[in-house]
Amino acid sequence: MTAPWEKWLERWQAAGVIDPDAAARIRGFEAQQGAGERLRWPVLLALALGGLLLGAGVLLFVAAHWDELSPGARFALVLALVAAFPAAGAFTAQRFRALSLTFHTVGTVCAGAGIFLTAQIFNLQEHWPSGILLWAIAALAGWLALRDWAQPALLALLVPAWLAGEWIERTSGYAVHSRVLAEGLLLLAASYLTARTAGEDSAGRQALAWIGGLAVIPCTILLAVAPDEAFRFVWMGNLPALPALPRALGWMVALGAPLALALWLRGRAAWMNALAAVWVVVLGTMHPERHAPSASFLRFVWDSLGPYLWCAGGALGLVAWGLAERRGERINLGVAGFALTVVIFYFSNVMDKLGRSASLIGLGALFIFGGWSLERARRRLIARVAGSAL
Repeated sequence: MTAPWEKWLERWQAAGVIDPDAAARIRGFEAQQGAGERLRWPVLLALALGGLLLGAGVLLFVAAHWDELSPGARFALVLALVAAFPAAGAFTAQRFRALSLTFHTVGTVCAGAGIFLTAQIFNLQEHWPSGILLWAIAALAGWLALRDWAQPALLALLVPAWLAGEWIERTSGYAVHSRVLAEGLLLLAASYLTARTAGEDSAGRQALAWIGGLAVIPCTILLAVAPDEAFRFVWMGNLPALPALPRALGWMVALGAPLALALWLRGRAAWMNALAAVWVVVLGTMHPERHAPSASFLRFVWDSLGPYLWCAGGALGLVAWGLAERRGERINLGVAGFALTVVIFYFSNVMDKLGRSASLIGLGALFIFGGWSLERARRRLIARVAGSAL
């Protein structure tokens, strides 16, 4: 089987970028490195699954024997778990870097479990966001000490979880809409997704891009499609309204923190993230179910179609963003978001107005012809990005 780099080597040689002697030397070098490269992905996959299973097995063992242990034995076991994996990571740091990274990551995960188990042992104050904050501090300390990509990836998950927990806890006694949290998470996912740039593409930024890519579509669906009740932490009832100052602070953190992160990661290019913030805020004011029966026809059409049109425009904007910065993953996500918007619109507004056979025929034609067209367009855009990167 031809190696993936062979086509690029032939292309460079045909274009005169390298001469035949240089191409021969490259092929010789890759042939010597080939055996090690073939083992790379299986080894990394085994380490990732092994670390996940090891951490889950340890936590399951502790949970199964927790009631049989005295408080002193419980605390000693927690300390042993927190200390054992970082020690194993330090021991294997010079021998097997990937294994050391796995041990340190499992150690940070166990640190979070140790924080909450310690709180249970000593009956500490029940304010669970503080436990997540301590866990995030442990991940920050690991990042400062190790300078790897796994610790900032954990930090990127824990800090938003802490902020979301604080918002939920501090607004639990008020009639509050969770649009603040939903928009903040969506904008943060966009900042993570766009962390990779032409000049900066480290392993930590790649981890952030993966997190953002996995989160951006679910967060968009939650903000755009779900009815109002899905956004409320509590039923409104007779609860008092949230005071103006906490509400203003919530909006400042939800919109300001992701933009500040984008400015730190992307510099002047963060103006695109500011445009994304405007798109997110406008999307938060739209909901398909928010229209009165007596509304005008244009208002009815806007309330019914506006969120889908806005989401489709945002998906196309993400594709344009990927073209502007030559990022293929944004093009793929934009195309996927556009296709998902069309499918959701079909199920929500078209399928119930047709008969069963007609609706299935339309759905099949949509998947076949629409999917074929989108895939052709996606491949052309990716090829354009790959060509401009040479």
